[in-house]
Parts: sequence; C-alpha cells; structure tokens
Amino acid sequence: MWTDARLDERFDGIDRRFDEVDRRFDDLERRMDAGFARVDGDLRELRTEVRDLRQLMFMLWGPTMLGIFATIATLVVTNV
Repeated sequence: MWTDARLDERFDGIDRRFDEVDRRFDDLERRMDAGFARVDGDLRELRTEVRDLRQLMFMLWGPTMLGIFATIATLVVTNV
C-alpha cells in the first residue's frame, strides 16, 4: 500500500534526480557556450588570415602576369 509518506518520499527522490539532470544540463550548456566562443574566436582569426592571404595573392598576381608577358614578348622578338 502506498501511504502519503511513501509517495512523498518517492516523489522527493524523483525531484532530486531531476535536479541532478538539470545541473548536468546546465554544466553541459556552460561548456558548450565556452567551446562555441573559442570556435568563434578561431574563425575570426582564420577569416583575417584568409583575407590577408587573398590580398597577398592579388598583389603578387600583377608582377607574375607582367613576368609571363615579358617572357612571351622576349621569345617572340628573338624568334626562338
């Protein structure tokens, strides 16, 4: 037979277990937030590095093309 005291004891046990689950989810949420913040920082840094690399490639594109055209012109003029 389930008495009121026994029911209260059982529900208190269930409440304690749910409180533990809530604490675990809160801890997981804090860790995930910290991890996502770290990833966001890494992505910002990566975007900056990629932007710098693209800028460097664009700056080197002109002299490279000039060198290729100069080589072609030299070959055409010297009839090689």
